[in-house]
Formats: sequence, C-alpha cells, structure tokens
Amino acid sequence: MATHIVGVDIGSTSLRAVELEGPGKARPVLTRYHEVPLPEGAVKRGEVLEVNTVAAAFKQLWAEGAFAGKKVVLGIGGQSVISRDLTVPSMPLDQIRESLQFHAQDLIPVPVEEAVLDFYPIASEPGDGPPMVRGLLIAAIKQAVTSNLTAAMEAGLNPVQMDLIPFALTRAVAASGGDGTAVAHIDVGANTTNIIICIGGVPQFVRIIPAGGDDVTRALMRRLELPREHAEDLKLRLGLSAGSTPEEHAAAEVIYGSVGELLTSVRNTLAYFSAHSPARLDTIVLSGGGSRLAGFGKATGDMTRTTVVPAEPGRKISIAPRIAKSADAETVERYSVALGLALGSAA
Repeated sequence: MATHIVGVDIGSTSLRAVELEGPGKARPVLTRYHEVPLPEGAVKRGEVLEVNTVAAAFKQLWAEGAFAGKKVVLGIGGQSVISRDLTVPSMPLDQIRESLQFHAQDLIPVPVEEAVLDFYPIASEPGDGPPMVRGLLIAAIKQAVTSNLTAAMEAGLNPVQMDLIPFALTRAVAASGGDGTAVAHIDVGANTTNIIICIGGVPQFVRIIPAGGDDVTRALMRRLELPREHAEDLKLRLGLSAGSTPEEHAAAEVIYGSVGELLTSVRNTLAYFSAHSPARLDTIVLSGGGSRLAGFGKATGDMTRTTVVPAEPGRKISIAPRIAKSADAETVERYSVALGLALGSAA
C-alpha cells in the first residue's frame, strides 16, 4: 500500500485533490490539498468531455499543490453511473462479477458492452431455497471511465484505483445510526445530488439525482435573463429568504421553485427506501456546496421530517501542522469526495 495517496474529485467546475499520509492507518494525516478551476463544458455530469483541457488542469493542480506522489484514486459518478438493487445466488464475489452481464441487461438503460459492471454485496437473504445474497449492481458508462483515466494519465499521473463517488462520500462523512436505524447521507453538488443510505455504516441504497446547486443558478439566468455572475450572487445572498427588493422577490420565487423540485425528489427517494426497508430513517447528514445555501438544511428537515446534521469528515483524519490553520472544518468538508477517494485506497 502506498504511504502517500492522492484522491482527485473531477467536478463540473473544478479539480479538487487531497493527499493522505498513511491511508490505511486509524487516523490518516491530511498533508496537502488544492483546487484548480475547470472551464465550463470540460466536464459534464461526471464525464470528462475535453481530455486535453482536463489533462492540462491536472498538471496545473500538481504544480500548484506540490503533491508528493503521482499515485491517484479517481472517482466516477453523476449520470455516468447507474445503481440498481440486485439479489443473486450466493457464490464467490469473482463469480458473481462474471455473471453480472446476464443480470444487468434488463436493469440498465445501456447495452452491457458499453458499461463497466461491479457488484457490492450487502447481506445474505434468508429463505427456504438456495442461499442468496442481496447487493447493489453498479454500472459505469465505459466511455466516461476511459476519458477520466486518460485525462489523468496524459498529465503523467498513475491512477491506481477508480471508485464510486457515493461510496467515497460515505467513507468520508457518513455517521452510523443506532441499532437497526438508517442514516441518509445527502451530498448536493453542482449538477448531481448523491443519496446514500447506510445501516451500521454499511451502504444499503444508492440513488443519484441529476440535479444540484447549479440548477438554481441556471433557473435564475433563464427566468430572469441574468448573467451567470449576477445569478450566482443573488442565489448565495438570498438563499431561501424572501428578499427586500422587486428583483430579490422575483429571484426568491425562482430559488424556492428550483430547490423545491430537488427536495421533492429527495423526499420521494427517502420514501421509496422506507417503503422497502424495515429500518427507521434516523438522521440525514448533509454535505456538498449546494447544501450550504442558506436555509437548505432546515428546508430539508421540514420536508422529510427528519433530523438534519452537517457532515464532519475532519473527525476521521488528522491534519498536518503546517496546514492546520487553513484546513478548517468547512474546507475539509468541501474536499469530502477527494478525501473519501483517498481513504478508499486502503481497501
């Protein structure tokens, strides 16, 4: 296992990376972190569309961040990933993976030859017949996997692992509920919202909603005919408040509508889980830039009637003394995906 590993979050608007020392230890040490912007359109909903542009951003990230090594863990997520519940006959995991192409075709909206398939076992299924195992079928669009890897390799980096972003998020921030209770981790990004529900710290249910904080900005731009910078400023300044000027009142209506659509999708997703699981949903853990919109946490709690708490990924790591002043709780939370990816290298 590498003593230093870098987890890289390839987002729609930026590359974020963290370097951990001793990722397999009880409390790994965060030694470096850095972020560089990406031009609009270079990455869309989890897939690198402009490989050369993103490769150049990787080089900039390494030059500015002064990361010690070139071994990286990359994430795959957004609309490039499909997750489905799947129960299969119990057998060694490698044999289950070999059989996935026969199970997947009726469950995913793309041909199996265009996807990279994996299986995440959750629990044995009781019954009178042959032993079965319940788990999650994970299908990643092969083109997205290839383009993300290529961008990193063209920058001279060595991708040693690719991980599912929802699993990385859970690894970084999800809390364990009480006995038999469920915890939902909801991460609101720019273009996607990841919902991962865990019982005893083990992921049981994953859904990726193709909407996020940037949808609010785009709605303001479209409905009020505003430039992006003005729309983003209005969104951050108002949050879920009514405003005091005619423009702010109009903006508030758009913000409430866009956020309401997202929260309705969140509520319906949680309701689906509750209808199919005996576990009681105990807590929602919120993370992601979109969740920091003023009033979002309260609105989430009100709509779902569930206790909402902020993510605290810093509890799982130590901070190197030289960056302790800059790596505050909000900064570490912003790097949750990259942190979870780096932590996953110990698996």
